[in-house]
Amino acid sequence: MPIDDPIFYLAAIPAVILVGLAKGGFAGVGVLAMPLLALVMSPIRAASIMLPLLIVQDAISVWFYRHTFDRRNLAIMIPGACVGIALGYVFAAHVSDAAIEFAVGVIAVVFAARHLLHARKAEAPPSQGHPVLGVFWGGVAGFVSMIANAGAPPFQVYVLPQRLPRDVFVGTGVFFFAAVNWIKIPPFLALGLFTRENLATSMVLLPLAALATWLGVWLVRRVSVERFYKIIYATMAGVGLKLICDGTIGLMAA
Repeated sequence: MPIDDPIFYLAAIPAVILVGLAKGGFAGVGVLAMPLLALVMSPIRAASIMLPLLIVQDAISVWFYRHTFDRRNLAIMIPGACVGIALGYVFAAHVSDAAIEFAVGVIAVVFAARHLLHARKAEAPPSQGHPVLGVFWGGVAGFVSMIANAGAPPFQVYVLPQRLPRDVFVGTGVFFFAAVNWIKIPPFLALGLFTRENLATSMVLLPLAALATWLGVWLVRRVSVERFYKIIYATMAGVGLKLICDGTIGLMAA
């Protein structure tokens, strides 16, 4: 039987919608979903309920962006993500979620603020990311995704400066995190997180997850390229501030 607590669904419904919008193209807003769910259950259980939904949402997004993604970035970042996920699994019990959230938040805010301030002066030219940096940021994204479900900021730190066409940027993120979520399945199985109740709850939320993803794709394709990038950088800064606040509170409580 699925979870029947109405309070849970008050948090879960907006969380699933946020993740769907993120999967549709508004990268970063999905990070806000886990703090919502953490209000009503343990983060690790929330992650186990969300992972099947993420995989279905990934499939929908991959279909929409199947022709628009950057193979070079994926070839560079996915191997790093595999290492990061493995390290996340090994060190999950020894790494503080709060410390990870704080560090990722600082990176996101500094990076987004730097771009937004420079954008007022002159548009920065696109820069192709160095492969070594791509492996590093892919590893950070995989590690943080495994520990705290906050892999979007590290991915964006590497890919955003390349100023890829809007749909290529979105598609690359879609394919990258689709791979990351499939790679995370064995560690979640090993941790025994896919219980009947958790999976049944995922199935209840599945129609909403699919609808929210389609809505995200529809909205993204109706936003101009320049406005889209401004939204992404602003969202990145907002998410970073939220992670810094959550991390600070967690570190102070420890």
